[in-house]
Order: sequence, then C-alpha cells, then structure tokens
Amino acid sequence: MKVLLVNGSGHLKGCTYTALKEVARELEKENIETEIFQLGNKPIAGCIGCMSCMKRGKCFRDDIVNEFLEKAKEADGFVYGSPVHYAGASGMLTSFLDRVHYSGKSIFLYKPGAAVVSCRRGGASAAFDQINKYFTISCMPIVSSQYWNLVHGNTPEEVVQDLEGMQTMRTLGRNMAWMLKCIEAGKKAGIGYPEMEERIATNFIR
Repeated sequence: MKVLLVNGSGHLKGCTYTALKEVARELEKENIETEIFQLGNKPIAGCIGCMSCMKRGKCFRDDIVNEFLEKAKEADGFVYGSPVHYAGASGMLTSFLDRVHYSGKSIFLYKPGAAVVSCRRGGASAAFDQINKYFTISCMPIVSSQYWNLVHGNTPEEVVQDLEGMQTMRTLGRNMAWMLKCIEAGKKAGIGYPEMEERIATNFIR
C-alpha cells in the first residue's frame, strides 16, 4: 500500500513539509510506503473548464498535474498539505487540486484522503474545510484525527514545538494506516465498492 502526500507550499522543507513528514513516519511504521509530492515554486495554471480532460483522460496542459495523476493511479490514499494563505489553502494547491480532481475523478473513488494545514496564527479551520471539499465531492472517505489536522508555527522549528499539533499528525498517520488496512481486509473478504448510479446533473436555472 502507498500514500501520496502533497506539499502545497512553495517551501521545500518548511512548516507544511514538517507536518506531512510526521504523518509519513507513522505510516511507514505500519509498513505503508509514502511519497511526498512537492509542488515546487513554479506557477501552476488553474482549470479553465474546457472539458478536454473528459476526452483525453488528462489535462491538456501537460505539466505537474498529469505527472501527479499517473502516480495517483497506483496510490491507495492521499494527504493534501497546505500553508494558510488569506484564511485558505495556497493558490498553487487550489489550482492544482481543481485540475487534479476534475481530470481524474475515477482515480480517487473510495480512496481515503486527509487534509493537513500549517498556520502561523489564524485561518486554519477555513483552509482545512476548503481542502476537505475535494474529498467529499470525489466519493473519498475522509481520515480524521484527535483534533483538526493542523499545526502552528512560523518556522519548522516552531512547528516541532507545537506538541499537540505534532501528536495530531501522528494520530492521523495511524488512523490512515488503520483505514487502509480495513479496506484491504474488506476486499479480501469479498466486500466490493458501492455500486455507482449513472450521474444526474441538475441545473437550477431553466
């Protein structure tokens, strides 16, 4: 089993990375492979709603989004991490996830997901709520922890001092491992995924 952890910060090994790394350590203790997928500090274009991905199976912009989608096919769970920018997720993570979840809807079905937020002071719960919406529209079970999945600090060293936040990350890692193992056990016991109805789209202005 493998979990992909997305670092939605422009800093390679900053506060968000520190939180994700703590989650990854717990997963690895449970013999689950991890990979931290770094978005980097280059611009990521947002979704323009052209629908070409519906025909091509990937975004027409052949960039980091398509690179991630290939990796996501082989992953069993996901953790999306972001610093707080104006009480929301980072712009690069938002653009990235808009396109990832529009281009690769079927890839994420019934795979557990979790949000992780790094915050200097305020806005964490709003950013946390924003990221969780990608899971709830994609039929993905959400993995929780003992508190909302956030850490406080303005530097990695300060994040490590947030003892409750770091414990929350460790609990999240163990909970993700538990859910993945439960899903795997269910498959071995012959329990399949829920049957999907044909999608109904209703427009409210007629």
